[in-house]
Amino acid sequence: MAATASSTGDLPKKIWATALMWLMVAVYGVPVLWFLLSSFKPAGELFSYPLTIFPKNPTIKGFTQAWTSFDVAQYFVNTLIVAVSATVLTIVASAACGYALAKYTNWWIKAFAVCILATTMLPGEVILAPLFLVVRDLGMYNSLAAVVVPSVITATGTFMFRQFFLTVPNDLLEAARIDGAGELQTLWRIMLPLSRPIMLTLAIFSFQWRWNDYIWPLVVLNDPSKYTLQIGVATIVGAENVNWSVLLGASVLSMIPLVALYLVFQKYVMSADIGAGLKD
Repeated sequence: MAATASSTGDLPKKIWATALMWLMVAVYGVPVLWFLLSSFKPAGELFSYPLTIFPKNPTIKGFTQAWTSFDVAQYFVNTLIVAVSATVLTIVASAACGYALAKYTNWWIKAFAVCILATTMLPGEVILAPLFLVVRDLGMYNSLAAVVVPSVITATGTFMFRQFFLTVPNDLLEAARIDGAGELQTLWRIMLPLSRPIMLTLAIFSFQWRWNDYIWPLVVLNDPSKYTLQIGVATIVGAENVNWSVLLGASVLSMIPLVALYLVFQKYVMSADIGAGLKD
């Protein structure tokens, strides 16, 4: 009887929780659904009255025009080069820095850790100007390397690896050194294989950061043939008019790689304890 009364008392809480969940689904899901379905509408139907969610005359003209008229294919290639190369370099650099911070106690390493941690306290916009000057003086302005190189070192990736490497027993490293392994071999053959979940989680988020990056590529890229996808999509917005059908089609195309990446590796994303605290 007590169990029945308890379950009955919890019923209103479950109803309210379920209702709240569906409300959040509606608040966040309906605009996204409307956006996706609107990309299949002809331009004249987008602003017809009364507004309709489902297209009356579905068409993929917006997608084809975006792909051909605005060189979206080239933007895709440029963004893929940036995202993949930056992701690989980020994993390598973050793993090396995290290993040093976790297993060495030199004073200058502690100072380096403080410098990395300090980058999380500043908005990215604050360092845009000095970072631009560095990139320009190094001769990388208006190249994809200018987008990739400054994004390699991230505080998030470094401290992800550091926290994981702190859990690895030092006895394991001592055994490797006794067997003649150097520091690079220890990192490559022992630490990196152990940290595969961290590597994959960081790879997913790093790829997402670089794929969605807009401000920094806009600052350092001046040649339209080197534009990344987000800048290319923004160029569809004209000074006097906007081809909304093409803009929606290009926006949906830009989402496809990230959605596919999430669907394939969603269990790693959902199991990551750092979800809401990530900062690039």
